[in-house]
Amino acid sequence: MGTYAFTSVGTSTELIGLPLDRPLAEWPDELIVYVPRGISRHLVRFVDVGGSVFAVKEATDRYVAREHALLRALAEHSVPVVEAVAAVTERVSDDGEHLGGLLITRHLPFSQPYRSLFSGRRLPGLRARLMDALVQLFVRLHLAGFYWGDCSLSNTLFRRDAGALAAYLVDAETGELHPRLSPGQRAHDLEIATENIAGEMYDLQAAGLLDESVDVIEEVRTLRPRYDSLWAELTEDVVVPVRENYRINQQLRRLNDLGFDVDEMTVKAEPDGRLRLHVDTQVVEPGHHQRRLFELTGLRVQENQARDLLADIARFRAKWESGTGQPISDVTAARRWLDEKFYSTLDLVPPELRHKLPDAELFHEINEHRWLLSEQQGHDVGRAAAVDSYVDSVLRDLPDTRVELSSGPPTEEFEPLFD
Repeated sequence: MGTYAFTSVGTSTELIGLPLDRPLAEWPDELIVYVPRGISRHLVRFVDVGGSVFAVKEATDRYVAREHALLRALAEHSVPVVEAVAAVTERVSDDGEHLGGLLITRHLPFSQPYRSLFSGRRLPGLRARLMDALVQLFVRLHLAGFYWGDCSLSNTLFRRDAGALAAYLVDAETGELHPRLSPGQRAHDLEIATENIAGEMYDLQAAGLLDESVDVIEEVRTLRPRYDSLWAELTEDVVVPVRENYRINQQLRRLNDLGFDVDEMTVKAEPDGRLRLHVDTQVVEPGHHQRRLFELTGLRVQENQARDLLADIARFRAKWESGTGQPISDVTAARRWLDEKFYSTLDLVPPELRHKLPDAELFHEINEHRWLLSEQQGHDVGRAAAVDSYVDSVLRDLPDTRVELSSGPPTEEFEPLFD
């Protein structure tokens, strides 16, 4: 029997039953599942273990151990990355052959590679939303001191987030984690990203997935100004004029609107009486709305989804208070909203279609559809009619984003059309 060293954070004993002492290319077909995916320089397979799906990447021991450690470190910084579950090194087969290491990560539910986003039903303004998602991921990585070194669409997964997109880092093997990045490191990272993304967008055009009229160079050039704008918003000092201290609270609320909490700030009095507000970029904590929604409802969702649901709870609470003439606490309103609005709406969706989108995204789309129908008809069409219309005109035609656990090819690998 072969040997190996299995390193895991937490208890992942079910993974030990995998054929870890065999080359990944020789794993039995019954373990392998179909998952749409992009290009990888290493062999990657997806496996079903007890109903959960994991990605398994084969590389050298050094790369596997390093990437496992980087992904864990980034997760501790609250950066959106795939979950590193285990690293398997020192593998030796039955016949004494030394095998490459294995990095095992948990498959991100409802996620899609970039090519899938350009197929089927697209989000409105997809290219702009894609760039915005990448910029937000880039800024969060750089705030954490992470130099990516090989940013590309292929190294990223995307999830729908209340009409927007949320980006997750998948491949960290070329990255480096530092206490803080210099402006030069950040600029070089952006240059690499621009070149890689341009090549991938040319791939999309060659495959007929992106209109020939799109100017790829102009498109990717928008990455840098978008990045600079968000970076400045989060890191530059704000100088508050005399007797306008309220602007400090305005700035903190602005950071909250962007999805960040501030745990540490410095306010310094200038000689002319003005105040200088400085926020330590290393303690700007992403996920402000996610944490608040979880506190109120126990729901774990994306940041934009959380912002959208919190706004819906606020409207629900205001209407309730207007009807009773009594103040209602946030917690009381949220609990009643969960039962009377959120789950009651989702329960109207046919069970066989409910799985096509995460609950929060499905609720958001139904609300948007209700608003559009009501605008068209000049009156509120009501929840039941909106759900019926959305199911018939939109949901039935959406692709199934679940992992297919039955038949089909082991993985979907897209060959590069542009080099």
